[in-house]
Amino acid sequence: MKIKDVMNQEVISVNEQTSPIEAFEKMYKNGVRRLFVIDDNGTPKGVVSYSDLIGVLNKLSDLNKENNQEKIKNIMTTNIMTVNSEENIKNAANLMLRADVSGLLVIKAKKPVGVITKTDICRLVAANLLIPKNDD
Repeated sequence: MKIKDVMNQEVISVNEQTSPIEAFEKMYKNGVRRLFVIDDNGTPKGVVSYSDLIGVLNKLSDLNKENNQEKIKNIMTTNIMTVNSEENIKNAANLMLRADVSGLLVIKAKKPVGVITKTDICRLVAANLLIPKNDD
């Protein structure tokens, strides 16, 4: 099975100039634990996780959170783990295990087209194990 058949086609992203509080709000509203940092040309630049943001936001005083000049470009990880949408799902699972990450940016022609997570793969495995197949 190919990654494109399992991935989430919505890439929740921010740009490098986004503030940590705006990024956190976007994560919360979309129910995700990572945001990909994409430039205006659609090129992936980095990734910022929930734990990255919590660490930064905890350091800010309550009075300073709204006026903070910190930007995501200073917080993000620039080493983005990616897979091609045409690759086999096993490649994504192996990469996540080896790199100890919970999600990968899916690309096609060097542009983001989706996201695949450990949860997506677990759902696929569970469906294949728990749902009986029709042997017609």
